Amino acid sequence: MDIVTTQAKHYEKPELTPERKALYDRLDAKHVAPLWEVLSKIIPASPTPETIPALWRYEELRPLLMEAGRLLTAKEAERRVIMLENPAVRGQSKITQSLYSGLQMILPGEIAVCHRHAASALRFVIEGTAAYTAVEGERTTMHPGDFILTPSWSYHDHGNPGNDPVVWLDGLDIPLVNMFDSSFFERHPEERQPNVIPEGDALARYGANMMPVDYAPSGHSSPIFNYPYSQSRDTLDRLYRFGPVSPCHGVKMRYINPATGGYPMPTIGAFIQLLPKGFRGLTHRATDATVFSVVEGSGRTKVGDQMFSWGPRDLFVVPSWYPVAHEADVESVLFSFSDRPAQQALGLWREEAPVRA
Repeated sequence: MDIVTTQAKHYEKPELTPERKALYDRLDAKHVAPLWEVLSKIIPASPTPETIPALWRYEELRPLLMEAGRLLTAKEAERRVIMLENPAVRGQSKITQSLYSGLQMILPGEIAVCHRHAASALRFVIEGTAAYTAVEGERTTMHPGDFILTPSWSYHDHGNPGNDPVVWLDGLDIPLVNMFDSSFFERHPEERQPNVIPEGDALARYGANMMPVDYAPSGHSSPIFNYPYSQSRDTLDRLYRFGPVSPCHGVKMRYINPATGGYPMPTIGAFIQLLPKGFRGLTHRATDATVFSVVEGSGRTKVGDQMFSWGPRDLFVVPSWYPVAHEADVESVLFSFSDRPAQQALGLWREEAPVRA
């Protein structure tokens, strides 16, 4: 479908005559403007994202991240992160219209000081073990493939008592929060928050298909803040054996808030999927722009007219309403996140039924 052509047919822009131009100049002087001149731009016939498909190879980014580690301490940077900026909107600190993403590293012996902010955040561990994230008094040890939450306005800090660098993917709703002009930030009085809750407490209380009888939600996010990859991977394996396999997504699951069955956070949804060896997916598209992280395997993803070849730890983004189809050379696992919960809450999310590529 030619979106530009479709929009041109949908709205016929009036001819610009000298008299009309003179009127527009007088309107401009009063800080008003003619809607009909911009109608096709602000109400397009279908999504026209500013962002574009892009892929980042981890093997190319890792040396730059390590160099940043040599040149800048975690304390100096507050958070040592290299941002994944969408090539079409450089300088705007975002990977999609509504989401920010970056690779964060913490070196052995370092801490990232405790703070909190209105933006919700997720962490997906890419490399290394032994580092931790602490959220509202409870620490959780990071392992590759773990999906970790930092809900809005929750104190959090990171540390690495191990021997190797640890790297994770950050995903935040910063552009969405800033669009509403509702951003707040605050440092904790201490560099590290007190650890008053035993590690694993949240998973034990809320992660076994049971809830404490007197549980009352204290916010809009999941009471679990670490979803271990060992459990996620086992679930994918079992469902692959049991079937069926989606011709579009392979075996795809969404992470949930166990208290509600909804998304872990109100603005960001997260997903994990297994693509069987030799998988050739059907094309689909949806209005939520999606960031992907390759956990295991190798393959290709066609986004619009572009074909991205990927391997372990590579990252790529699929903008809103772009046709996308995945292929896997070997059994592969993809993690992804998007703003689907916010779109669904507002009644805006759409998905087009898959068609053959």
